[in-house]
Amino acid sequence: MDVELNVTLLTLGGFAELHKYRYLYFVVIFTLYILILCCNSTIVCLIWTHKNLHEPMYIFIAALLINSVLYSMTIYPKLLSDVLSEKQTISYPLCLFQGFSYYTSAVSEFLLLAAMAYDRYVSICKPLQYPVIMNRITIYVCLILAWLVPAFEIAVSFVLYSNVKLCSFTLTGIFCNNSFYRLQCVPSVVISIYGVVMLINIALLPMLFILFSYIRILRISYNCCRETRRKALKTCLPHLLVLINFSCFFFFDIIIVRLESDLSNTLRLTLTFQSILFHPLLNPIIYGLKMNEIFKHIKILLCQV
Repeated sequence: MDVELNVTLLTLGGFAELHKYRYLYFVVIFTLYILILCCNSTIVCLIWTHKNLHEPMYIFIAALLINSVLYSMTIYPKLLSDVLSEKQTISYPLCLFQGFSYYTSAVSEFLLLAAMAYDRYVSICKPLQYPVIMNRITIYVCLILAWLVPAFEIAVSFVLYSNVKLCSFTLTGIFCNNSFYRLQCVPSVVISIYGVVMLINIALLPMLFILFSYIRILRISYNCCRETRRKALKTCLPHLLVLINFSCFFFFDIIIVRLESDLSNTLRLTLTFQSILFHPLLNPIIYGLKMNEIFKHIKILLCQV
């Protein structure tokens, strides 16, 4: 009975010198977690409560920040618990669920950024048709697809993972990402092929669409007057910064998983912390500082406090 129970548990072996820096890890992670929740929630509440922010661009920003909160909630509570625990373990089903939630929220961000790029393209390149194209139904469809499509495609992948036989029960990370493919006794060809197809479908194609949209915006803006170019650059810059930030995080995560066997435990832990701690915190900072309407409401809120 004990052997069967142990087989279902995975050990998270990515922490470096946890016994020495346990409370330092906890304070840093907990502080950043609270900042992430507060910063993202504040801007979402501002967008929700002010009617002048009830526009497609701000609705997509709110959805993006809600997605950042969901992303953080899949990692931080378990991470904080592990830091204070003597043993860092997780059951295999719970590990699959954490991995599913983590990648669903990550890929949803790509699709939300694609929707935002399309919104900016229509706004700048087809301003007269903008109210007709970006109506309420279009916004709802974009939001629903941004969350349901990744959830469905990634769910298929994790159903496949749930049926594989494990020969190793120690993950080299601090949470469940796709590093658990190394736990298989025999690498599954089906899972590998499906993973490549899924990566192209829900990461590469949205990225190409986003780049195409912004290139079109820049080309059309270049042929307009200086004021139009300035406005186009001003409205697109925050989205481009968020895109660069997220793309670095997303592909950085893939590189860490692929190279983790060649990295020291301390270096791997440092790189992982950078990828999961700062990404969801930078989004509200970028939009709060770079979007004038949001920044105005933040200043009013701070003055009231």
